[in-house]
Amino acid sequence: MLRLEHIRKIYPTGEVLKDVNWEVKAGERVGLVGVNGAGKSTQMKIIMGEIEATDGEIIRPADLRIAHLTQEFDVVPTRTVREEMWTVFVEANAAQEEINEIQHKMAEPDADLDDLIHKLDRAQRKFEGLDGYRLESNIEKILPEVGFEIEDGDRLVSSFSGGWQMRISLGKILLQDPDILLLDEPTNHLDLETIEWLENYLRGLTTPMVIISHDREFLDRLCTKIVETERGVSTTYLGNYSQYLLQKEENKNAQQSAFERQQKEIAKQQEFVEKFRASATRSTQAKSREKQLEKIERVEAVVSDVRTLKFKFPPAPRGGEEVATITDLTHSYNDKILFLGANLQIERGDRIAFLGPNGCGKSTLLRFITGNEQPEDGSAKFGTHNIIPGYFEQNQAEALDLNKTVMDTIHDEVPDWENREVRTLLGQFLFSGDTVFKKVESLSGGEKARLALAKMLLVPANFLILDEPTNHLDIPAKEMLERSLKEYDGTMAIVSHDRYFISQVANKIVEVRDGELIVYNGDYHYYLEKIEQEKAAEKARLKAEQDAKKKAAKKAKNEAKKANKKKAATR
Repeated sequence: MLRLEHIRKIYPTGEVLKDVNWEVKAGERVGLVGVNGAGKSTQMKIIMGEIEATDGEIIRPADLRIAHLTQEFDVVPTRTVREEMWTVFVEANAAQEEINEIQHKMAEPDADLDDLIHKLDRAQRKFEGLDGYRLESNIEKILPEVGFEIEDGDRLVSSFSGGWQMRISLGKILLQDPDILLLDEPTNHLDLETIEWLENYLRGLTTPMVIISHDREFLDRLCTKIVETERGVSTTYLGNYSQYLLQKEENKNAQQSAFERQQKEIAKQQEFVEKFRASATRSTQAKSREKQLEKIERVEAVVSDVRTLKFKFPPAPRGGEEVATITDLTHSYNDKILFLGANLQIERGDRIAFLGPNGCGKSTLLRFITGNEQPEDGSAKFGTHNIIPGYFEQNQAEALDLNKTVMDTIHDEVPDWENREVRTLLGQFLFSGDTVFKKVESLSGGEKARLALAKMLLVPANFLILDEPTNHLDIPAKEMLERSLKEYDGTMAIVSHDRYFISQVANKIVEVRDGELIVYNGDYHYYLEKIEQEKAAEKARLKAEQDAKKKAAKKAKNEAKKANKKKAATR
């Protein structure tokens, strides 16, 4: 259906893609993985025709329809949902506008009705030829499919959250009936509930897909094939993300074993050549083996993985048992109540992940705990005995001084350090060479996240407060952060939409629900089990209620019949 053959891409700054070869067939869901800067988005752009490859070719049918769902949802807030859906039908839209314009002119006092009637007839024929009247029914069908009520079609796009705006974008794409769907970081900025909905929805489609995502759980549940790009070269692995990791490790081990065996054999043959090169009786054999050594196809040693973060959080200073206390917390935003008498005790050793839909107040709660914001009523405060917080803000642009250089950002925090020490720390976070002199304002989202993490290491803390710490980090960087947090011996409060990350680092889940903080004393998998049990119990309760109502209605009906019979008998 679509194949990339020997794709190469060179920018003025250097070669990004060297030799990329992979394909997507009917029914496949391909995950593109690799570190930030590996060229994943470049491959998407080449497929879309937005940029040209330096070399190689894309093999595809001429009439192949490709649709692209980006992480910045392409919607206009002032349109209604139905109007936004209509925008995908460009030609039909133009024909409809022409019809509307002609009809408007026909209402004018001095209108040339004969001429306008002919124009209206032509415009309506054109609209019918574009199947315009069926398109409206297509929109009516797609609305409930992506989760909307029919009446939602008349609401403004701006009245919906980011997650629902993603559904509008997805609906627009599906209306185009694409042959291949390209998804570029589709889960960014979505809450867990919406991510799970998107996952399940996409699994139900038969449309082939190419997916770029740093969400390992998303890749695991969706992908049937993984294409890794490393050092400009692609490698294809069959299966989902977990299977790719296993295959990659097996391939590395097999390659290293083959390399070591070959090196041992080469050394043995070279020893023979050196020993008998000058021998009167065996020099011919020695020369023959030397020629064989020259022709042998060498197995390459396993190249160490691409450079990624290497760091540890400093040991946590000893603090009190009570790390933070939230008491009778009440707070609203505009007309929305976020917290209504919420309570929570955070104790030493807790590694809490706060869950809940976007806008429920998770980040606000962290700001209350740090004292960066004050609640309307109640309190959120640190414990009294030696609690030293370290705070990672969600929006790094606000947390870092944009006018400073990378070097100065660290140096100003530790003025006693020598340049060599600062460079060593920055090197662990992949800032090397002249990149340490870049202004913070010119850094990418991932670079800002790495710099903020580096800054956190400068002061030992015993209570890490992390608001979306994995945003903008690639998968290897996320894995390093997970390892560091697992080794960290302090307390943590985390807000994250990365399910895999949560499952790796949290030992307690707190869900923000209906203004309360619901505590689950276990990890993420324990939380999922409990949620399923709660849903099952609620389902059983509703069924019991319905059965009781039916039983009561039946009883009332029977009693009414008896009463009517009795009444009839006494007449």
